[in-house]
Amino acid sequence: MASRDDIVIEITPQVLLKAYTCGIFPMAESADDPALYWIEPQHRGILPLDNVHVPRRLARTLRTTDLVIKIDTDIEAVIDGCAASRPGRRSTWINERIRSLYRELFELGHCHTVEAWLDGKLVGGLYGVALNGAFFGESMFSYARDASKITLVHLAARLAYGGFKLLDTQFVTDHLRQFGTVELDREDFHRLLEESLDIDADFHRLPIDASAEMVLEILEAARTNGR
Repeated sequence: MASRDDIVIEITPQVLLKAYTCGIFPMAESADDPALYWIEPQHRGILPLDNVHVPRRLARTLRTTDLVIKIDTDIEAVIDGCAASRPGRRSTWINERIRSLYRELFELGHCHTVEAWLDGKLVGGLYGVALNGAFFGESMFSYARDASKITLVHLAARLAYGGFKLLDTQFVTDHLRQFGTVELDREDFHRLLEESLDIDADFHRLPIDASAEMVLEILEAARTNGR
């Protein structure tokens, strides 16, 4: 169960970055709720970067897809996609304050996007926050088959290649579990977080035009080295 602080406080980008270092993150009750609340799950989802599993079918799709993967080109469109209603979900936790905060973090170089484009249209993507050797995944969306999965694989390879130690997924879902996402208790998560924050990683070390083969080779190498 996540804990929540109902005291409404002013959250700046600097306060938000400090919160990430403490293992907490903000959410809103709904898009119409102007307040933000601090969330700290009792159990935390992480995707170990030395044990990312890419399903065989997805690996084939990754090699043959017409999707074009871009990095950090349209934060506004990615947040719009993540906030949009979709079957099974009418509301979103992304309110205007969330949008504003992550736009500011993007301008400061801490928020990043991985985007899937098809025929000039954004059809999937994700965004999150990079801080030293930790990446905190916030949200993802998909309008085309496998688009969000492909962006997640590209993200994982980018983080592994850039020397990151932690990919925080906040929670564990069936969607994330197929890639090897596991759940840590709060104490173990904080231990890993502290180790990650001591690392100087580089989100942009991997070329933005990295091929599918290169992405898969990076993840395989990380798995081999992690054994």
